[in-house]
Amino acid sequence: MWNRETIDLTAKEHGYFPKTFTWRGRRHAVSAVEQCWTVAEHDWMRRVSKHCFRVRTSEAHYVVSHDVKRDKWYLEMKQ
Repeated sequence: MWNRETIDLTAKEHGYFPKTFTWRGRRHAVSAVEQCWTVAEHDWMRRVSKHCFRVRTSEAHYVVSHDVKRDKWYLEMKQ
């Protein structure tokens, strides 16, 4: 079972897409954003609660997310 972990997003591309992040003290450079999607809350306003990105680095594929309410970035999954 995977538990999401907090990451430090250190750079964005085009002001939106993850470019570099630090996880467990190690810097990861994103070579490609392969997919992105949003998750909305299930209330009458359908507000966006997080943005998700499937990214590729030289080491692996990851799913990272931005929690919009808390303005925090997470590593959701390593593939």
